[in-house]
Amino acid sequence: MSIAKKAGFLAIELDGAGYANLARAVLDAESAGFHAATFKDTPEAGRANALQRAAFAGPITRTIAVVPEVDTVYTEPFHISTQLASLDYVSGGRAGWIATAAESPEAAAAVGRSFVTGIALAQEAAASIETGRRLWDSWEDDAVIRDVATGRYLDVDKLHYVDFETPADFSGTPYSVKGPSIIPRPLQGQLPVLAAAKLVGEGQVPVEAVDAVLVSAPTPELLTAEIRDVRARLGGSVAIVAELDVLLDARGQSAASRPVASPEAALSDSERARYTGPADGLIELLEVLLAEADGVRLHPAALEVELEELSRLVLPELRRRGSVRPSVLDGTFRDVLGLERPQSRYSTSAAAVAAGKQGPA
Repeated sequence: MSIAKKAGFLAIELDGAGYANLARAVLDAESAGFHAATFKDTPEAGRANALQRAAFAGPITRTIAVVPEVDTVYTEPFHISTQLASLDYVSGGRAGWIATAAESPEAAAAVGRSFVTGIALAQEAAASIETGRRLWDSWEDDAVIRDVATGRYLDVDKLHYVDFETPADFSGTPYSVKGPSIIPRPLQGQLPVLAAAKLVGEGQVPVEAVDAVLVSAPTPELLTAEIRDVRARLGGSVAIVAELDVLLDARGQSAASRPVASPEAALSDSERARYTGPADGLIELLEVLLAEADGVRLHPAALEVELEELSRLVLPELRRRGSVRPSVLDGTFRDVLGLERPQSRYSTSAAAVAAGKQGPA
């Protein structure tokens, strides 16, 4: 019996797809009806990073959002902002950003920075997100005029300095960003920003800085309770995305007996809840989760195998029951999350100043 209260969305992690089979994987996920594909950023020699893989997937798809993980601690905020804005253009407005801030001595050593830990991680994330959002707003929507008669490409009055400086209590190396961006405002205005729920809240990344949070728990039963706790803690302004590892009965083998040898299938160290078993049991669990969360992100044990079963058995039944919403051709990631396209903070300020000079009506 269906208990879902509303139609939600489903995302799938495509970490198991390298360049050789990425096109097939993302197109299969799109055909199956997934609303978003995410890309884990695990630095490996000779491997394209998450943003590069998302940029490859964006132009070949039409409905599925492409959402890479991008580190906020050891990556320059200006570069993050401009690269993500470019991703929004090549994907037709279907880009998002999973802002990560993990303890990583290896990443610190790779860029010659001191190792960041503790509360400093959240401070780095908050500063990087704020910088990115200001830079996305630094071009007003109509800043590009392409005036052939005068030879002007831009209306310079519609480009704005962002003047960001890290706060006085910043634990890391202080920095400032003048701006404006070197890329026009993204198609979505602001890309949706996601972060782990444990990184968001009082004294960490502000709730208003993110559009969705990723919620994890050790078991499916605890996951439902954690979703409720996070919603109570953060309020209703952010979308809740539940995290779930999936290992299904497939190709004539039970999940318990399937050999799990590929790197993407090594879920033993995962902190996420895991479902192991037949497709019909997963359908029931997803209905329970979607009754509490706005969406669920699935982490397949073996991408090709799980995606085949999800496409054939799970998503069609969830759509039949009305538990997941239909995909929208040429829609945006903001559409998936139910977000309006925001006005640039700088154009809003300009309008307010102009109104103030005119005086009351």
